[in-house]
Amino acid sequence: MFETMLGRRDFLKLGVTAGTVALAAGAVPRFSLADVRGIGLSACEVMTPQEMAQKSKPVMDAWNYLQSAAATVKDERVRKSLSDILDNPAPTFVGPLRAHDAGKAAWSELKAKGLAEELALENFLPPVQDPAKSPQPFWSAPGSGYQSHHAYPGGVVTHTALNLRVSLALYEAYWETYRFELDRDVVVASQMLHDLHKPWVFQWGEDGACRTELTLANVGEHHPYSIAESIYRGLPPEICVAQACAHNHPGTTKDEADPVAWITAACILAGVNPREKGFLDKRGDTLPLPRRMENFVCHLGDHDWVLTVPAVQWLVPELKALAASRYGMSGEDLKGRKFNSFRNYVFSQATAMGLYKVYSTGGKDALAQTVAQIVIPA
Repeated sequence: MFETMLGRRDFLKLGVTAGTVALAAGAVPRFSLADVRGIGLSACEVMTPQEMAQKSKPVMDAWNYLQSAAATVKDERVRKSLSDILDNPAPTFVGPLRAHDAGKAAWSELKAKGLAEELALENFLPPVQDPAKSPQPFWSAPGSGYQSHHAYPGGVVTHTALNLRVSLALYEAYWETYRFELDRDVVVASQMLHDLHKPWVFQWGEDGACRTELTLANVGEHHPYSIAESIYRGLPPEICVAQACAHNHPGTTKDEADPVAWITAACILAGVNPREKGFLDKRGDTLPLPRRMENFVCHLGDHDWVLTVPAVQWLVPELKALAASRYGMSGEDLKGRKFNSFRNYVFSQATAMGLYKVYSTGGKDALAQTVAQIVIPA
């Protein structure tokens, strides 16, 4: 049952690096429950999110895939930036904002432009001790908020890996169907970077849940922060603009207003003029013209959430019912660290989508049997 649920194409040609090495690393190795060593509930409670992610074969396989894919980027400068960000997704753009009230000035400008209407100054920017160091590795962060998609340690890695596969499939399809060759570096880099600041925004708390995301420029704050980081680190405008389009496309005036607002906010944070630097059209009200197709591919690739959001929301009540009936958790336990640790471990080891496959095809009993192999009931 579980052995085949994560199977994919055996190989997806990733292309050629700046050297001449071709990688056939497109497929995550087949996963089965044999790869999971069942542990007791008490062991879950003492594990950190990083330990859970490191222990997960699906997470580590996805992490290795992303590193391999980054190595296929031809542009040496972009390839190095990708590698640096994956190794340490630090919010480096925050450094200058800490000097001489620059952060307050940036917040005031965002506020004046209607981009920070729901964000109070005291909540502006998530906490970070050192802007040169990420609060956690990229590979241990969740993929979104705790009630949303990939809400488990390492979820951002499996989410990004799936989206990158979709983007590369679109890249291939455009060539095979229209003989139109997209810029592969832009396709890879924009998709890989679109959630780069989730390790900062979704820091894990002592209760086993992650930080609640706030809103900036009418979107989850991770998005403009991630764009700002790419801009601040000097990535080319075509990559940053495609990255901005992950959450909406520029196909209509109404839709395009979103990435324009997100780029505007990101440029305020990064301290650059979006028109002068080529992040927006000279008038500042559209993306650079003519609009690139890679913008749409990044947007289309970032649609893993369409199923994964409800999958998590449908699974959590089932896990709570199992936690109460098979693992002896009380009502209070279900509200705090004990259940969250259980949930984090189960999701991280099998992935929420893997478990949803079991649940949707085998029902409650199949789900209970699978969970019992991951966390052994007392």
